[in-house]
Amino acid sequence: MNSIMKKLYNLNWKNIGKAMVIFGLFLVIDYIIIIPILLFHIDNIDGPIAVILNTLKSVILMFILFLIYRKQLIKDWDKFRSNLFDNLDVGVKYWFVGLVGMVIANLIINTVFAGGGANNEETVQEFINYLPWMMLINAGFIAPFNEEMVFRKSLKDAIPSKWGFVLTSAFIFGLMHIIGSYQVWTDFLYIIPYGFLGGAFALAYYKTNTIFTSYALHMLHNTVLIIFSIIGAGIILF
Repeated sequence: MNSIMKKLYNLNWKNIGKAMVIFGLFLVIDYIIIIPILLFHIDNIDGPIAVILNTLKSVILMFILFLIYRKQLIKDWDKFRSNLFDNLDVGVKYWFVGLVGMVIANLIINTVFAGGGANNEETVQEFINYLPWMMLINAGFIAPFNEEMVFRKSLKDAIPSKWGFVLTSAFIFGLMHIIGSYQVWTDFLYIIPYGFLGGAFALAYYKTNTIFTSYALHMLHNTVLIIFSIIGAGIILF
């Protein structure tokens, strides 16, 4: 009992509280779009309007997170660029392992349960069809920053244990990609493939001790997928 109390006492409650605030911000930021909806009397938020509002929300969140973590971001950037190739080498290796795990998990889920993929991916594809350039910027650059700060940066500061941090980051990363779009219970199985990727990013961050390693690979991953989706949909950008 005394050892448990000692461990609880030694936890960094300041960082835990900060992580909880960051997660709360991530969850309630959706409501920020109510302001332009009311201000400009927007009646229909489908189609391109939905993409614009979603991007606006992401930009606002990015700005807030930057203000909160600006000093740490400067230090992390110095660590990243001073050992650029080694950091990228570590990041690519972990990303590749996570990607393989993600692909295998998706194949098993889709084969066993005859699933068609996560609903979150269908929403992203729909948004790409409306405004491909804006989605390339949002999903390719802005969203990865926000997710790395929320699912990696805040959690690593709050959870001292390596595997406690990695597993928690992987689970929450997967859950947050499913929770807003699930329709049947089998949709929750897609937490596993997303979790593989989230865990890989967490390991890359933990190994290099700079958030820009996981951000760079997250950004690369999303950008490549968005470009493939644009090409697959036959959308002409030029």
